[in-house]
Amino acid sequence: MPDKLTFYTNPMSRGRIARWMLEEVGQPYETVVLEYGTTMKAPEYLAINPMGKVPAIKHGDAIVTECAAICAYLADAYPQAGLAPAPTDKLRGPYYRWLFFAAGPVEAATTNASLGVTSDADRKQMVGYGSQKEVLDVLEKAVTQNEYLLGGRFTAADVYLGSHIGWGLQFGSMEARPGFAEYVARIQNREAAKRANELDNALMAKQA
Repeated sequence: MPDKLTFYTNPMSRGRIARWMLEEVGQPYETVVLEYGTTMKAPEYLAINPMGKVPAIKHGDAIVTECAAICAYLADAYPQAGLAPAPTDKLRGPYYRWLFFAAGPVEAATTNASLGVTSDADRKQMVGYGSQKEVLDVLEKAVTQNEYLLGGRFTAADVYLGSHIGWGLQFGSMEARPGFAEYVARIQNREAAKRANELDNALMAKQA
């Protein structure tokens, strides 16, 4: 028997990224919907994620939190889905680079911009990402040179980084550059992305 896969989420959260990744790997999973401030902070879930945040997954005895880690874990757990280069593949390095560029500089720069936090020229070196403009320039080049981040191959890095760009454009926390919109439209047209959105939108409708 394969290990049971359980997904802890809320449709109004970063859980939508993990949902998309789960749909991409195409394996059966159980969904547990948690509510902010109640079941998300209950002892039962804090034993899964002491931060009391979603998403999280439980795969057999393994527990994984944080979206980038979930995407990377699922890609490696189900190699038949082809969502990560093999460890010996020369593309493994760029794959890791874009996953963690999204988890680090992109998320930090976007969050700070949303909060109105800026750094002057004298203190820019203290900020790991430098400036939001520098991050966006690198990001724009990465998503416009090829169909996907690794050329013609779609990977978990596209799921994770593409989700950040999509939300940045949706909520206005990221500059609306044409290359970003074209990239997001391209990856969100995937069948797994459509299924994930339909599932989470249906959950949101039930909560309304």
